[in-house]
Amino acid sequence: MSVWIRELSHAEVAPLLRPGGALDGVPFALKDNLDLAGVPTTAACPALTTPATTSASAVQRLLDAGAVPVGKTNMDQFATGLVGTRSPYGACSSVASADHVSGGSSSGSAVAVASGLVPLALGTDTAGSGRVPAAFNGLVGVKPTRGLVSTAGVLPACRSLDCVTTLTRTVAEGRDALAVLAAYDPADPWSRRAPVTAPAGVAARMSVVGVPAGDLDLDPEVRSAWGRAVARAREVAHVVEVDVAPFLEAAQLLYSGPWLAERWAAFGHLLEHDGPHLDPVVRRVVLPGRDLLAADVFRGLDRLAALRRRTEPVWDDVDALLLPVTPGHPTHAQVAADPLGVNARLGTYTNFVNLLDLCAVAVPSGTRDDGLPHGVQLVAPAFADGPLLDLASRFCGEPVAEPAPPPGRTLVAVAGAHLSGLPLNPQLVGLGGTLHSRARTSAGYRLYALPGSGVPRPGLVRTGDGPEDGLALELWSLPHQGVGQLADLVPSPLGLGTVRLADGTGVLGFLAEAAGTEGALDVTASGGWRAHLAGR
Repeated sequence: MSVWIRELSHAEVAPLLRPGGALDGVPFALKDNLDLAGVPTTAACPALTTPATTSASAVQRLLDAGAVPVGKTNMDQFATGLVGTRSPYGACSSVASADHVSGGSSSGSAVAVASGLVPLALGTDTAGSGRVPAAFNGLVGVKPTRGLVSTAGVLPACRSLDCVTTLTRTVAEGRDALAVLAAYDPADPWSRRAPVTAPAGVAARMSVVGVPAGDLDLDPEVRSAWGRAVARAREVAHVVEVDVAPFLEAAQLLYSGPWLAERWAAFGHLLEHDGPHLDPVVRRVVLPGRDLLAADVFRGLDRLAALRRRTEPVWDDVDALLLPVTPGHPTHAQVAADPLGVNARLGTYTNFVNLLDLCAVAVPSGTRDDGLPHGVQLVAPAFADGPLLDLASRFCGEPVAEPAPPPGRTLVAVAGAHLSGLPLNPQLVGLGGTLHSRARTSAGYRLYALPGSGVPRPGLVRTGDGPEDGLALELWSLPHQGVGQLADLVPSPLGLGTVRLADGTGVLGFLAEAAGTEGALDVTASGGWRAHLAGR
């Protein structure tokens, strides 16, 4: 199966062992672009033979938690590829089919977990290199927010985008590993501190999932499996359709834009002199990066900024995106016939994630009609890793603790100008509020645009004849004293009362007196206040 570049001997492992800790005795494999003290880091290039003097920060954190390294795994050379075939050490196949590729570039790490050799493996994911092999082998592939896990001691592919990732059989195992790996590292200039509180718009409990509107470029076997995945998502979240065109357009920048120059800057000097130690496809892909100009870089950055701005409204209405990981699962023969074209297509739905500073997790989603594993990915804004993993657990049917307001706090439903990003939301934040979840009312509510000057705001009224699927709102967790202060800020005809949610529960929330909405514009058909404002 060409899993290993180097299996470790007892003599190599013994000095590294640190008994005790959260992962005591857990065997793990690591992709051979991560340093392990005393062992060469080849990145699948046999010419690199110098042993590492220290372990990569991420590897050291696993060692310090008691995990036991087993070996260094095969990979697409210099982490450039999504196929798992670009290695002088041999091509990897999916555990489900010898004819089909394993996916790359973290190919050996995925196969090591999927074949039961280890329960945990480290990979890297710059363009999908952890998520694609996870999908092709029925695994969970966690791609954290950029900088959340240190990349110090990783032979870079594209330094500003590289992420250390995990491959496991369950979301729970991936969550446990990430809890050990995530830490600010002063030795890594790209490391970032996780915020103490969630960023604006990131809910503690994710409950609204966006899926692409319109047709997708999917092979027939993937199309039917994708339909089943969307149906599964509807069982655990409210699903809405969104425009993903700007996300997919950003994905095209990774290999057709100036980020190719960053790959050249990272390891281009190793490609200058051709030879049997180099994969010819990798060399062919990266060599054009040396000819890009500084002006090309700034044009690319400007284009990416424009596309990022176009994607931002999506996160006003959804917690996460559900997307295919790949459009299809190619065979070795298909990759050999068109190595660049097949690889490029595999990155259709993965390349944009790091460019747009998002986090993601690939999860198994049953099998295709031909029996091959099928995986999908959940994608969310930066530093939404925790809630995203909880959503992934629910999708996979794994138990997960539901977030509840801690003692001394109350959930408050808001449906208008206090929504995330709208003019009065700072009132909630200033009172110590945090976004708990996006939700919907039960059937029977209507929404009216209230007259008057100042900040536009709606009135939510339970009339009994509102839409069956309810209206969009947000639940905010506020300190008890903050609720009292908020009540003093609410003008007539608004007040605080019980709002019934789609799940049948009741929470405190903004309501309007029916008499106060006489003559007001009924905007119920929009489905929510934010949608009404967007459509005005």
